[in-house]
Parts: sequence; structure tokens; C-alpha cells
Amino acid sequence: MNRADLLIKELNLSEHPEGGYFKETYRSDGIIISHHLSMEFNGNRAYGTSIYFLLKSNSFSAFHKINQDEIWHFHEGSPVRIHQISPRGEYTSVVLGSDVLNKQQFQHVVPANYWFGATVENKDNYTLVGCTVSPGFDFDDFTLAKRAELISLFPEHQEIISTLTNS
Repeated sequence: MNRADLLIKELNLSEHPEGGYFKETYRSDGIIISHHLSMEFNGNRAYGTSIYFLLKSNSFSAFHKINQDEIWHFHEGSPVRIHQISPRGEYTSVVLGSDVLNKQQFQHVVPANYWFGATVENKDNYTLVGCTVSPGFDFDDFTLAKRAELISLFPEHQEIISTLTNS
């Protein structure tokens, strides 16, 4: 059994709708009552949540967005590239990994409402990261991109959108 499959088994990871595998590892007991949250939130939210997220190089994390900032923390494996498109249409990417001398970062914050996805940098490899969200994640806050709709919003990024969407 290779390291990625071992981690999937031992960490009890499940398939994620965006691609890859995940498991929630933390959900705060405390909650934020909905009337204290901005309008895009429907219902109460935990103060914060955290997951493990594993991505193999033969897959990708499809473009999606959430209503909260999301902090990615590199744990092990290949470096991973996070692709982002801001609400104004600016594309950027950042590489998470352990080689800080080559401008890799151990953690990165994806701002709320940015479209983002990820790809493993090294062929035949995997990456394991942690993702922390506050207010806590709820699938009501998650929007998976539809290729045609995202291209209509950002036609200048058609190539990366086509690469990181399923339909």
C-alpha cells in the first residue's frame, strides 16, 4: 500500500465533492448565532472547523468558493499549488510546501468568496494539508463551480478554469 492510500485508510478520509479526500478533525462547541453573521450565512455556525485534506496528483481540487476565509496548512507529501480567482477576476497562485528557500509556504489564507482549486505539483505523488475555516464550515457555504458559468464570468482564465472544473 502506498503512503497516500495508507493515510486515506488510517485517517479515515472520505471522498470530497471537489476532489480529493477529507475528514473533519475539529468543530468548536461554541456557535455564532445567525443574526450575528453577515447576510450570506444561512443559520448558525461553529466558531471554527478544521479538516485533513489529501489530494493525489492524478486528480485536482475543483474550483469552488466558500463564504469564509480558509487557511491551508501544509503537512506532508508533494508541494501543492492553490489556484485563486478573486471576485474581481484576478488570478493568482501560491505553492504550499516545505521548501521555503524556493518561495513555498507552510500555510496560506484563501480569502472568502474567492474561487479556488488545487493541483499536486509532483507527478505520481500526493499532498496532505489541513484546512481551517472560521466561522466554521457548513456545506451551505460551499459552491462548486460550473465550467461554463465561471468561464462566462472570467473568460480570460478559460484555460485554468477548464483544467480545474468537471463540467
